[in-house]
Amino acid sequence: MAHTQSAEVQIPFQTLVHEMLEQLGEDPKREGLRQTPARVEASLKWLTRGYGMDVEEVVGDAVFEEKHESMICVRDIEIYSMCEHHMLPFFGKAHVAYLPNGKIVGLSKIPRVVEVFARRLQVQERLTDQVAEALCRVLKPLGVGVVIEAYHLCMMMRGVEKQNSKTVTSALRGAFRDDAKTRDEFLRLVHGGAGLP
Repeated sequence: MAHTQSAEVQIPFQTLVHEMLEQLGEDPKREGLRQTPARVEASLKWLTRGYGMDVEEVVGDAVFEEKHESMICVRDIEIYSMCEHHMLPFFGKAHVAYLPNGKIVGLSKIPRVVEVFARRLQVQERLTDQVAEALCRVLKPLGVGVVIEAYHLCMMMRGVEKQNSKTVTSALRGAFRDDAKTRDEFLRLVHGGAGLP
């Protein structure tokens, strides 16, 4: 008897959203919800567009030979991501610094690297590590430091409902991990030292 393999059935995204609304007790055909399946599909694809992004392509040719030896820090980068456990947003700020090793990157590329990983289903800990690892790979610097501070709606709107809780994660590589002076300088910059008025 010949073995037959059934083809995997792909259910259209909007059909799934339509069924979800019904499972929640809603009427997907009522006026306010008629376009909801299409809107949910579009918004989720936008919020997870990082899956289709590549760090090397994002950075492109914006890596330059430069003998700059001091720390470069981009602070207060807004982040918006989606918790992979509940598919609820978390948002906050990323602070990213590196110690050059003969190469620098265009400043606008650092927030773009953060965006590559933030626009996915994520946990904050992994997001922090991925940004640090990507910069290490692209720039091969003497060190990288990343701190992310974020509010998680899965904690604020459900579960423990702690509206004022903030989660802080860090990833330190190279000199930022091994040299106390470098680490302290980074943390001073993150916490407002030598900042703009």
